[in-house]
Amino acid sequence: MIQPFDDTYFMKKALQEAEMAFDKGEIPVGAVIVIDDKVIARGHNLTEILNDVTAHAEMQAITAAANFLGGKYLHNCTLYVTLEPCQMCAGALYWSQISRVVYGARDLERGCINLNTKLHPKTKIEGGILAEEASELLKRFFVTKRNLN
Repeated sequence: MIQPFDDTYFMKKALQEAEMAFDKGEIPVGAVIVIDDKVIARGHNLTEILNDVTAHAEMQAITAAANFLGGKYLHNCTLYVTLEPCQMCAGALYWSQISRVVYGARDLERGCINLNTKLHPKTKIEGGILAEEASELLKRFFVTKRNLN
């Protein structure tokens, strides 16, 4: 019998996206959007490369998923993202009506939870999946950045 994929499996895919951001000199945040155990969209931070403050991993993934599905609503979809979404991304997730958000590391300064940003009432949010791995990647990035400056 084939076992369905679990949250850890898809968060590892998001971490691969975060590594791609790291390799490009971007803050290492990655995201994937899944429907029916299939990754339909991927994204990672591109704010520096695109010179665009809105080019967060979640925004890239939301756009790709909407294009894949042919509509703006992400019903029955799950976003896996390595860092808790910020207010901007939470707002976009609200409007997309995504069914579920799973994040790795908390963002105690800019994250949507501490800032009381609302997601859509039907959206479920869970955190802490591979949080240590996501946090370590972020720490490694900022240590590297500080040592270069």
